[in-house]
Amino acid sequence: MVFSSITFLFYFLPLVLFFYFISPNKIKNLVLLVFSLIFYAWGEPVYIFIMLFSCIVDYVHALIIDKYRGTFKSKLALISSIIINLSLLVFFKYSDFFISLLNSLINLNIPLLNLSLPIGISFYTFQTMSYSIDVYRNDSPVQKNIINLGTFITLFPQLVAGPIVRYHDISHQLINRCISFDKIYEGVYRFIIGILKKVIIANNLGAIWFSIKSTPFNDLSNLTAWLGIICFTLQIYFDFSGYSDMAIGLGKIFGFDLLENFNFPYISKSITEFWRRWHISLGIWFRDYLYIPLGGNRCSKSRWIFNIFIVWFLTGLWHGASFNFILWGLYFGIILIIEKLFLLEILKKLPKFLSHIYVMFLVIIGFVIFEITDINSILIYLGSMFNFNNTFVDSAFYYYFIHNIILIVFSIIASTPIIKIILDKYEILRFITLIVGFIVATSFLVDSSFNPFLYFRF
Repeated sequence: MVFSSITFLFYFLPLVLFFYFISPNKIKNLVLLVFSLIFYAWGEPVYIFIMLFSCIVDYVHALIIDKYRGTFKSKLALISSIIINLSLLVFFKYSDFFISLLNSLINLNIPLLNLSLPIGISFYTFQTMSYSIDVYRNDSPVQKNIINLGTFITLFPQLVAGPIVRYHDISHQLINRCISFDKIYEGVYRFIIGILKKVIIANNLGAIWFSIKSTPFNDLSNLTAWLGIICFTLQIYFDFSGYSDMAIGLGKIFGFDLLENFNFPYISKSITEFWRRWHISLGIWFRDYLYIPLGGNRCSKSRWIFNIFIVWFLTGLWHGASFNFILWGLYFGIILIIEKLFLLEILKKLPKFLSHIYVMFLVIIGFVIFEITDINSILIYLGSMFNFNNTFVDSAFYYYFIHNIILIVFSIIASTPIIKIILDKYEILRFITLIVGFIVATSFLVDSSFNPFLYFRF
């Protein structure tokens, strides 16, 4: 069954909250674990056993790591844990990709497995790995209570699309966390903001992009092609940051402080800054568990460039088993290397609006590579954007732009801190937004049964 809707989450919550708040503190984690498993089983009833297997594997391996700390057995247990976790991810996510590659390269005819991807496996695999690595590094104490560990791995608010929670960031909260009215209020407000981003902004922008994307790319005028990918650029931000807001908000309701995942990336003045603001939890994960262990930038220039390429190759591959994702990762890796070598100093001297244009131009091009899986189709779409022998503007552009100009302008404004600053300054506006937002979000969810998040597919 495909996990396709936030409607279930919306109506599932009251039941979870009721049992959570009436339960004694000592069994709150058990309550969360049970409901998290129910939540996951609703979308993936079979693959829940894969998740439970991951929990048990990392629980046992961490105990071995702790028991034999400082010995070869401890290191062997860590390696074993990483191999098992990555093997599950590679098998389910990349099997058909590698089979297709083999078939093409050496003219084989191996049948594809056509496995459905367990929802959220890319996210919870990184979380389980962070636990074993943190225990091995002695950054966090071993968790001897499997209920607490299971709660960390399966926590349903951020289970299927992040943010990626590292164990040492949350280990103390599993045992001792604060639940207060102010925190619950802030959590509900954040949750409502996330839903509004999704159902009002992202879904409607997605409808525009879907219509334009459904048109043969060669038939698109320059401006229609630009409008389409700009809508997708805004859609993916509000879709993914909306889910992160919902997850962080729910975390606060349950007493957890989860890491921020977005910090208005579209106001960045360099691509380096952009990746400090976009999908923050993934960037931190790769930095702490891959880039720094590889040597980071404390090595020769050639080794540092190699480290960047490895990190961004794997960042692209993490997003999907397709060459366009690898190309997307390497695209940003090359830009980051160029910036760090000399371009950042030039960007600092430019007027801010020029550096913003530079960032958004490269980000928008990047999302063409990200969203369109076929390499030839990517080139055709880019041709529609830049080939000025093509029709510059057509009736399709006027139709989509004029009918959606309020949505597009509001989306651009909302992607900056302006609205947040206003709402944070006037508490009454926050309260009105919460009440009206709840009513509006409920009406949208009742009216529509299909509300997939873009990052569910990863």
